[in-house]
Amino acid sequence: MSLQLSMLNRIADMVLAYVPSVSDDWLNKIHVGDSRAVLKSMPDNIVDLSFWSPPYFVGKEYEAHLTFQDWQNLICDVIKEHTRVMKEGAFMVINIADILCFVDPNMPRYMANNVSNKKSPVTREDVLKAKIKHPKASRHELASILGCSEQTIQRRSEHNNVRGGKGTAGTRVLLVGGMLQDWAKEAGLYLYDHRIWHKDPCWANSRWHSNSYRAVDEFEHLYIFWKPGIVDVDRERLGRAEWAEWGSRGVWNIRSVQRNNRHECEFPEMLADRVIRLLTDKGDVVLDPFVGSGTTTAVARKLKRKYIGIERLKKYAQLAEARTNVEAD
Repeated sequence: MSLQLSMLNRIADMVLAYVPSVSDDWLNKIHVGDSRAVLKSMPDNIVDLSFWSPPYFVGKEYEAHLTFQDWQNLICDVIKEHTRVMKEGAFMVINIADILCFVDPNMPRYMANNVSNKKSPVTREDVLKAKIKHPKASRHELASILGCSEQTIQRRSEHNNVRGGKGTAGTRVLLVGGMLQDWAKEAGLYLYDHRIWHKDPCWANSRWHSNSYRAVDEFEHLYIFWKPGIVDVDRERLGRAEWAEWGSRGVWNIRSVQRNNRHECEFPEMLADRVIRLLTDKGDVVLDPFVGSGTTTAVARKLKRKYIGIERLKKYAQLAEARTNVEAD
């Protein structure tokens, strides 16, 4: 009887000694819901690194429901929630691109005068002179006089190929880094570093390159924000050659994902691998509040880190869950 009682007491002591961590229900899972709401319910001070790529506001299917103000509110609110869930000395890394085709109704509309692409040598001056000389001539008659098409007469005289078209607004480039920095600083997070992800030229997202001087889309930004606290700088996280090649370099040359079969906008695993290995140790907690297809969580698990993923759409949450577990096994 005394032996049985002793065993029961030991079991009771073991049960009492194990107090589940508040974070147990959060770790190594993909949580479905709006990032802001899910983050609000997370425990304090459990994240060592948050690495994420939010909607870019460039017209993708998963962000089509957002107005520009909605988009700003979303990113700003998610950043604010990080102040509480991050540990002191932790980092938040945001991978994002500038909005290269930002619609601005107030932008002046001017024709792109593509000199090298014109098939007809007839100039606007030629058309205006012909109109003065033949004030009653129709477009058809002017075309016959100048030896060109009726469309050429119209285009040269009316400047109808205005920037953005007659019925749509023009576009400009919108830099997003300043907004992120302001939102983060307001939340108590400070810009610690900035890296450039140099990828292969994305011609599909640069359709304007043929009729302007704009460059093709071939780089994105990595903004690294710090929550005040002690940072453990461990040079042993990377090999000597890795430090020289990319650890201490401001530009990372990484090829982009060639086929976005899983998700409309997916970044390469090498990008997540570098960020996670540079800024965390094994056993640390990595958060991605816009987990998408699960690149961050899959890489985090491969690297023996704990992870927390958040995804608004259930279909992508299921995809991320499956990918994280299957690819890591």
